[in-house]
Amino acid sequence: MARAYFTSRTFSFLSQLAANNNREWFHANKPRYEAEVRDPALRFVNDFAPRLHEISSRFRADPRAHGGSLFRIYRDTRFSKDKTPYKTHTGIHFRHEASKDAHAPGFYLHIAPESCFMGCGIWRPAGAALRRIRESIDEDPDGWIRASTDPAFTRSFELSGDSLVRAPKGYSIDHPMIVDLRRKDFIGVSQLSADALTADDFLDTFTALCRDGAPFQRWLCKAIGVPY
Repeated sequence: MARAYFTSRTFSFLSQLAANNNREWFHANKPRYEAEVRDPALRFVNDFAPRLHEISSRFRADPRAHGGSLFRIYRDTRFSKDKTPYKTHTGIHFRHEASKDAHAPGFYLHIAPESCFMGCGIWRPAGAALRRIRESIDEDPDGWIRASTDPAFTRSFELSGDSLVRAPKGYSIDHPMIVDLRRKDFIGVSQLSADALTADDFLDTFTALCRDGAPFQRWLCKAIGVPY
């Protein structure tokens, strides 16, 4: 029998963490983090694994508490003016087997009190991957258009992310595909309500979204030269 992974307690903890983003408060409330945020997320990752394998065997659902699909709650503050130690959201990334960081093809779930969404695609691809994506758009614009306007994709996702102000090196500002060539992120985003996240059938909802994102994901994998 299905039961909810995330609850109002998940959002309550994240809201309180935002108001008390310091080590003393977190250490005192760490058992709550584990019970209300971390453990439900890891259970979700574990249960999604066989469904993800059916969508594509090249993506990984890793339920390890450290180094798996669940992002760490701890912020990297080394190069940031913001020294608050903890993230006030939960991120889960089901990434491609070819890469071990966030800049890989993947399906992503973002959980925060003010915003929940599901994403698919590649966020800030590294230089070589970015070059290959732009070359694929330039050489086969119809293929990119089919993938990014696929009915299954567009019924659930909107193209999102940042773009360059100018044309990328090697391309004219008058290029017919300049809007897409200027992209720095190649991601589709589907907004989610808190009610959807806390519903008993959220695993089904998320699975359906991943299936809708498959045509877009398949094109990106081909563009950067990894199997889908």
